[in-house]
Amino acid sequence: MSLRGGGPIDELAVPSGTTVEEHDVVVDGDVLVGGQSTVEFGLRGRNVAIGERVEVGDDIEADGDCRLDTWCTVDGNVLVGEDAYLGERVTVTGRLMVSGDLDIGDDVNIEEGFEANGWIVIRNPVPTLVFYFIVLSQLLRAGETDAADELAEALADGDDAREPLLIPRGAEVSDDAWRVSTPASVGDDCRIHGNLRAESITVGERNEVFGSLRAREGVTVGADTTIHGDVTTRGGTVTVRAGARILGDVSAGDLVVYDGAEIDGTLRARGEMKLIQSVPEEDETGSGAEDGTETDSEPELADEREEEAESTGPEDGDEPQSEGEEAESEGEEAESEGEEAESEGEEAESEGEDRRRGGPRHRRRRVDTTRCRHRHRGRHGGHDHRSRRDDRGRGVGRGGRGRAERAAVSSAPTE
Repeated sequence: MSLRGGGPIDELAVPSGTTVEEHDVVVDGDVLVGGQSTVEFGLRGRNVAIGERVEVGDDIEADGDCRLDTWCTVDGNVLVGEDAYLGERVTVTGRLMVSGDLDIGDDVNIEEGFEANGWIVIRNPVPTLVFYFIVLSQLLRAGETDAADELAEALADGDDAREPLLIPRGAEVSDDAWRVSTPASVGDDCRIHGNLRAESITVGERNEVFGSLRAREGVTVGADTTIHGDVTTRGGTVTVRAGARILGDVSAGDLVVYDGAEIDGTLRARGEMKLIQSVPEEDETGSGAEDGTETDSEPELADEREEEAESTGPEDGDEPQSEGEEAESEGEEAESEGEEAESEGEEAESEGEDRRRGGPRHRRRRVDTTRCRHRHRGRHGGHDHRSRRDDRGRGVGRGGRGRAERAAVSSAPTE
């Protein structure tokens, strides 16, 4: 089996956290490069495996193993933390430093020499990816699934499995452009220099791409991602998520822009153009409650009814209290009427007693007029009253005093 042909790597996959520095591509996981590719950057990762006829434009630093297939060219140094495997006719323009064993093929050219702390074996090693597939296929044919799983875990360094950087066959990766003939995907929290050219492009969240995006099919820009360039597709759909920002023009067959996205350039769409607003969480929860089961809604209705009963209870209870207050007020009015009747009865009794005794005690004493002598003077003259003494012993004069006596006589009750 050879790396010629389609190859096992069928996409450009940039894992999350990848950073493109001035001269290197830095990843936390492994780096796998397909055959006949050109990478003008240096490569830094955990394990580095490069296919045949690959050109690397700068240094290679591997924390684990490093495998270079036949006819590879490295324009720089190769630093390996563990073991190194170099195929035949490999060229390294710098120095090779290996902390473990070195397995080297024929006609290998290392211009500045090499150092290895372990064993050095000169032979023609099997190409890296071919060796992996041969071993796994033989284990699976023999039914040794457990051994195949152990080998896969060993290749992935146990439980600490990380997403690798995958560069497909025939790719061109440089500071100017990343060109592949397969789909391309970028993870989250990445920083990339160069334009992306692929069959389709998917960019994750919180990325920063210093270049443009161009694809034959669809392009998706994730949330909170900044693209320093244009976004173009021939006949596919361009989707710009909320919070994304494009510092350039957008040209697509169909265009979908979410609420919150920013596009500084012009928008061109040969087909449909959609502007989608985000739905608030409250509306989503409300719709979910409507679509829920009846058992979920019945307790809510019961709680609402209890609240209504509690709110209406005091209002209904006020009516009996008001009726009781009215009854009490009527009773008080009846008592007051009874007291008035009793007081009237007492007054009547007191008047009867006064009549029997000769009149009320508090009234003015009547004047004894039996001793008064009336003398009529003329037709229009007044009364000349002469009296010795009244009942109180006061003398009675003439004139006005006589009129007062007559008024007193008229007001006094007769026996």
